[in-house]
Amino acid sequence: MTHPISFPRRDFVRRLTAASFAATALSTLGRRSGAAESPRWHLSTNSYSWHVFYQREGRDFGAELNAGLAEVKACGIDGFEPGVGGVNDVENLIPLLLKNGLEMRSLYVNSTLHTEAEAAKSIENIVAVAKATRAVGTRIFVTNPNPIQWGGAQNKDDGQLRVQAASMNRLGAALKEHGVTLAYHNHDIELRNAGREFHHMMLGTDPALVSLCLDSHWVYRGSGNSQVALFDVVKLYGSRVVELHLRQSNAGIWSETLDSGDIDHERLAADLRKAGAKPHLVLEVAVEKGTPKTMSPAEAHRRSAAYARRVFGAV
Repeated sequence: MTHPISFPRRDFVRRLTAASFAATALSTLGRRSGAAESPRWHLSTNSYSWHVFYQREGRDFGAELNAGLAEVKACGIDGFEPGVGGVNDVENLIPLLLKNGLEMRSLYVNSTLHTEAEAAKSIENIVAVAKATRAVGTRIFVTNPNPIQWGGAQNKDDGQLRVQAASMNRLGAALKEHGVTLAYHNHDIELRNAGREFHHMMLGTDPALVSLCLDSHWVYRGSGNSQVALFDVVKLYGSRVVELHLRQSNAGIWSETLDSGDIDHERLAADLRKAGAKPHLVLEVAVEKGTPKTMSPAEAHRRSAAYARRVFGAV
């Protein structure tokens, strides 16, 4: 099964208006975002959440970005994880984050890594982004290497998986030189065929170079709505988790807020603590067909933030 909703986070920042004071913003925001000085309960939100919530309201988060970021901040959220394609995206976004008092400790960046030629282009582009964001305290780059075809049934073969794992190692090493941790992310497609793509990205890469952004619900859904599979992944790779994407469902359908439901978040928090993981927490609550519609995007995120802090604040 492929992702049921398109990925606006992959290109939304291109709509931003360039700001003439971007260089000043880079320096100033960097002074405000020292991760070591902030408490562990710092909570971010992913741009994807806000896109899909705005879409169901007939609104465009990218077109209302400044007002949207102000709404994010008003929910009591500390940071924003954008989806970016290149340097221009982050340079245009940073002044708006500064204006609204939001940090960017992590970002989600596109990559194609299963062929040598595309991998070389992706690595060059992502390293350029790392150079552009170092001053603002961005220390985690999340990437989910592109499939051969979005929405298609074609899977990467063994040769392509080996190339992708080797490319992940090269990318992780290059980012490490700039003080950035590479975190592998998956959706449901990587769990097909006994999870061969997901597991090879973990077992075929160097833990010193490639960490894991655990998207608990995509592991759950990609494994046939299985908590057994999710907690096996935590047992296998929990020590490599540097970031956690948080979403919930009820009876398999995405919930409007992060709360109790199909995934036992209390156990997830406890198991991550047991594994010694202290992940960066990122809300990625989202809506799909069948999700209840009872509250505004802001209220859904406000309630989700309160729940996340209560359950995961000690992680």
